[in-house]
Amino acid sequence: MDTFFSFSRWLGIVNKEFVQLKRDRLTFGMIVGIPVIQLVLFGFAINTDPKHLPTAALVADRSEFSRSIIAGLKNSDYFAFIREAQSEADAEHMLATGEAQFVVTIPEDFSRRLLRGEKPALLLEADATDPVATGSAISAVNQLARSVLAHDLIGTLSPLTPSPANAGPPTPNPLGATANAFEVRIHSRYNPEAITQYNIVPGLLGTILTMTMIMMTGLAITREREHGTMENLLATPATPFEVMTGKIVPYVAIGLVQVTIILVLARYMFGVPVEGDVLLLYLMVLLFIAANLTLGLTFSSLADNQLQAMQMTFFFFLPSLLLSGFMFPFRGMPGWAQVIGEALPLTHFLRIVRGVLLKGNGWSQVVPDAWPIALFMLLVIAIGLRFFRTTLD
Repeated sequence: MDTFFSFSRWLGIVNKEFVQLKRDRLTFGMIVGIPVIQLVLFGFAINTDPKHLPTAALVADRSEFSRSIIAGLKNSDYFAFIREAQSEADAEHMLATGEAQFVVTIPEDFSRRLLRGEKPALLLEADATDPVATGSAISAVNQLARSVLAHDLIGTLSPLTPSPANAGPPTPNPLGATANAFEVRIHSRYNPEAITQYNIVPGLLGTILTMTMIMMTGLAITREREHGTMENLLATPATPFEVMTGKIVPYVAIGLVQVTIILVLARYMFGVPVEGDVLLLYLMVLLFIAANLTLGLTFSSLADNQLQAMQMTFFFFLPSLLLSGFMFPFRGMPGWAQVIGEALPLTHFLRIVRGVLLKGNGWSQVVPDAWPIALFMLLVIAIGLRFFRTTLD
């Protein structure tokens, strides 16, 4: 019977695996860390109903009615006014760079037309590149418009508001919502039809590059070590910087091939518009690829084997996927989650690629998101070189 199965031998093997697992601190940390991270990210950081969205106001009519409208939008909790736009060009720039999610424009003849009973219109422009982020806020403003001036239209102005008895339900307007005394015209910019693919497909470009680039280079040095070829590499006069950059170049070409395939499919299979400069997009892609490749090599330098390198890759990829704004609205996350998200290169690359493809952004609009990626890459290179030299000793 012992030749078929021995409980003592089996128990020895089980004990050996536990001892080996205990020695592999990285794996043990992943066993504990991944469930905790998933619980925290999904439980606290993920929110599909974002509020306090940055909003700019372009107010040409400074009256009590304008102040009441702005105050009503603030009180709805969906709009957080960051500053007043100085001109239409300034408002356009704020939407293009993502500084503002909404721009509220109140025309100069708003009060005069309101007092005449002509039902003036104010304009609400929304950055609709992410339809999920703006949908709830637009619905809220449609409801708000029917009651926001209730305290102002009293006394002699009460006839401007139809009484509930004979007013009946408001008649929908194709450009916005018909309020009691004024209209709100909604202008969804960059993705007026709220097509989900316009948001998801450009985001997949950054997500796929993050996963493949880090994974491939994350195995580079550990593969050399496990196959026994690291000694031959160390015998050469190549410096750590030469080794790291030399290993990166072939994967840069692979990344550019992936980008080209994704862009062609995005344009001709999903109909994603290409409004901006493709050359500018490819330059930003090169920067993003370099940042991910250097991170993969740093993981490879830190890890003792390919399994640890894969674990590090997954440990980084999970927060990047959830906190970058790819799957869930970035501004719907709490402040601490947004701070972590701002440190991830994928967050900034998603803004760049969506801005170039959907908004037609140029150099001035992409630079604010390009330099954090470059800074991330330099920091990772410094860490990688330090630990690579330690490995060489």
